Amino acid sequence: MTERTPPNAESWRHSHMGHWLRLALERFDARVLALMAHHAGMPLGLANLVARGQVGAAHIHITRHLATNGSRLTELARQAGMSKQAMGALVAQCEAWGMVERTPDAQDARARQLRFTATGLAWLEAYRAAVAQAELELRQAVGEEVATVLSIGLEAYSGA
Repeated sequence: MTERTPPNAESWRHSHMGHWLRLALERFDARVLALMAHHAGMPLGLANLVARGQVGAAHIHITRHLATNGSRLTELARQAGMSKQAMGALVAQCEAWGMVERTPDAQDARARQLRFTATGLAWLEAYRAAVAQAELELRQAVGEEVATVLSIGLEAYSGA
């Protein structure tokens, strides 16, 4: 006779904080994108791409990490925790959509700076407004006290 594994013996794999953090981030990013798709200042072409699901959480990495005064690809990739090749592919896509442009680097003639275009800056403003709204919704869903403790705890844990 073989020993049976109790039904909940492996539930720990789907009930730990890392799992909940991942699910929460996916939900938060999805809500931000949904809000961006309907933002009044969002460029129509980008809003359509978001609404059709062609813009995803990976594109948010550029939004989160590209400095408003420009960044080099290697720095952008490092800050986003991505390989230079993966970030290069995202940048090329965002460049084709008119969100970013490559400009000469004043510090190094061999390097290029990535910068938001006017369209990209409109995207960035839509992102700012959507993040604020999604965070407000999170605070309403879990309560102000829980949201504050969550924010403080996550900031401390992340080492920021």
